[in-house]
Amino acid sequence: MAPTPSAVDIQEAPAFGERRFGAINGLGLWTLYKKEVQRYMKVAAQTVLAPIITTMLYLTVFLVAFGSSRDVTMSGQTIPFGAFLPPGLIMMAVLSNAFQNASSSLIIGKVQGSVVDILMPPLSAAELTIAFTAGAATRGLMVGLVTAVTIGVFMIVTGGPIAVPHLWAVVFFSVAAAVLLGAVGAIAGMWAEKFDQLALITNFVITPLTFLSGTFFSVKREGLPTWVADVSAFNPLFYLIDGFRYGFIGVADSNPVIGAFLSLGLCFVACGATYLLFKRGYKLKA
Repeated sequence: MAPTPSAVDIQEAPAFGERRFGAINGLGLWTLYKKEVQRYMKVAAQTVLAPIITTMLYLTVFLVAFGSSRDVTMSGQTIPFGAFLPPGLIMMAVLSNAFQNASSSLIIGKVQGSVVDILMPPLSAAELTIAFTAGAATRGLMVGLVTAVTIGVFMIVTGGPIAVPHLWAVVFFSVAAAVLLGAVGAIAGMWAEKFDQLALITNFVITPLTFLSGTFFSVKREGLPTWVADVSAFNPLFYLIDGFRYGFIGVADSNPVIGAFLSLGLCFVACGATYLLFKRGYKLKA
């Protein structure tokens, strides 16, 4: 006969619906993160190669069209346009890809009805936030790294300037940008109920903020209206791009330290908002 469970065994057995993994479900968190990474790696030609080609086209067209005639003056220093432009293009690739990964993953799951696959496993709101944000950040950083290497090779071949005087700024602002836009992408993916709504955010929020944040020009360039710099002060992406560029050229339109603290604060706010929405099951639970 099978042994009868004692009262102690019954008391120690987890109740129905109770987590059996302690504070963190490490296996579940890692599995969801791998799923997010493998999802875009299966179509790497579209998710990794295509952004690189787009960035290189931007770089080639702008350098051919303007060249040395578009050299930028920052903090009294003349920066060659060939050194000013690449950091902005790399950061633009990081931002857009981090946003697209988290947002597309959630909206596809909602449209296909497979979002239940992330709601049923014993994963907490914090674990969902970490997995989706980390997966999106990984894609953004991967695309940014490959793009940077490609541009570096291009610069070596063409004799362009290559330097990284402040490595900490390059690492910090790239990671902050990937995490911030990954969290924002998750929020957008939960809010949107169809692809048209997601495209609305991309076309009317993310893209304008990116293009108007000094990607292609200095916001303090002579001849620009003064309101350009004033508006940029309220654009969070400006501090990410400006700080990232500071790591490569050593000068910036804003104080990189202040930009770093602002970016870090925005990351906490965005991740906190993502956590609260996951905890409520916002537009995920029927």
